[in-house]
Amino acid sequence: MRRLFLLIAVCVWLPLWGSVGDPSEVSASVPSSLDSSCAAVPLPLSSPSKVSSSLDSSSSSFEGVVSEVSPEGFSSGAVPFLLRDSIAAPQPSSSVLTSDSVIRRAFEQELGVTFTNNNSVVLIHTGRKKFDAMFAAIRQARHFIHLEYFNFRNDSIGLALFDLLAVKAREGVEVRAMFDGFGNSSNDSPLRERHLRKFREAGIKVAEFDPMKFPWINHAYHRDHRKIVVIDGAVGYAGGMNVADYYIHGRPEYGEFRDIHMELTGDVVAHYEAIFARMWWQQTGEVLLNEIYAPQAVGTSFLPETDKRFIPRVRPASEFHLLGDTSATAGRKLIGVVERRPYAGSKNMRKAYVAAIDAAQELIQIVNPYPTNVKSVRRALRRALKRGVKVEIMVSAKSDVPITPDIVALEMKKLAKRGADVLYNQTGFHHSKVMMVDGRLCTIGSTNLDARSFLFDYEVNSFILDRPTTQELQHIFEDDKLHCTPFREEDYRRNYNFGHRFIGHFFSLFRGFF
Repeated sequence: MRRLFLLIAVCVWLPLWGSVGDPSEVSASVPSSLDSSCAAVPLPLSSPSKVSSSLDSSSSSFEGVVSEVSPEGFSSGAVPFLLRDSIAAPQPSSSVLTSDSVIRRAFEQELGVTFTNNNSVVLIHTGRKKFDAMFAAIRQARHFIHLEYFNFRNDSIGLALFDLLAVKAREGVEVRAMFDGFGNSSNDSPLRERHLRKFREAGIKVAEFDPMKFPWINHAYHRDHRKIVVIDGAVGYAGGMNVADYYIHGRPEYGEFRDIHMELTGDVVAHYEAIFARMWWQQTGEVLLNEIYAPQAVGTSFLPETDKRFIPRVRPASEFHLLGDTSATAGRKLIGVVERRPYAGSKNMRKAYVAAIDAAQELIQIVNPYPTNVKSVRRALRRALKRGVKVEIMVSAKSDVPITPDIVALEMKKLAKRGADVLYNQTGFHHSKVMMVDGRLCTIGSTNLDARSFLFDYEVNSFILDRPTTQELQHIFEDDKLHCTPFREEDYRRNYNFGHRFIGHFFSLFRGFF
């Protein structure tokens, strides 16, 4: 009954907020040293203070300059580049100006993102491979294990994970696990209070982000949708997968459950640790960025204009037995981490997506389960199509959210009309959240192309400026195309009857919720 009341209340109330704009005008009590970009990792905290982000005022517009570049670096020529919620397409140049170079300069100058260039990435595209690798890395932990997920399900994988975490806690490893209150209560196998009590008795520190409490409506907006694991500050796992056994066994409703995740090593792991530490502090008040969890961070800051480095690594990744990056650029991948927070950095994620789309010169490939889009991203895709960029969007033919497929179909019809190649994947449910641009860069993370992710939730994505990683994703994309059905403008009326078309048009007015 509680869940039914919650669903009815949210459906009635939350859509009213879907079009009111960005909530970034609201200030929040957050530690000042944690209020920079996710790349600007903080100093240790003593007390929180109220701050507001200089990048995030809803009335702000940003103008920057993107230098003409070669693959070796930036040169002196300047090309105007406008970075607002909608970003003007970069002007063509007579010299080499590649999309990855444009994006790096735009991210650094306008979003405060710091790129690190000593990273390795292993793409994980099956649930079994993810959990085998992650469990193996957890077994090797000696100091701390930090987990932040939208939900941990009460199923075979979820309980096996916490059994392993309990073993590590008994060995003296600090274990912290955070999950979203709505993500837990809204799934069909939630963790109950008896589970949480058992985990805590085993020595695991467990925090529930923003628990759902009466009247529930005030908890429906800003949910923690991230998926982060950091082990000893040396190894990270991030992407689109939660913790659930249907990533291995599928579900009867739609069969196989598809997604993309990453195993990360290098300085990029520090960014994910800082994001977890901020969220953990916000919920529990415990400060983690100190001499125990980040010994090299004390007294330093992670600023792009200095040589100082924040590396919360208490042991080298070389001590772990991991999947291992075997590509030509292993240990040299350039990665910038973009996070979205409701009150500081609330526009960063959609600005990042728009910047990447606007920088595209030849090809954009997108896989996303709920591409209902927001205005700025929709306009960026239209601009790309108008300037002759090939746009391929892969959508799952099956969905785990009612009504959303009808809204997605309407959105895809409009993009197909403008020349986008829309592909409906028939292999189960494709939950991946990735984008590739020009074969040069890609983004992988928790962000859906919808208003929930862009306007409300806590999200995090890695933007990887690396050809081998991007091309590996493209190979997966091309393989998946063999199991796709093209969707053209005329297919909309043919495949969707009046009732579904009405649902799509009506509920698209409330896309802030769906």
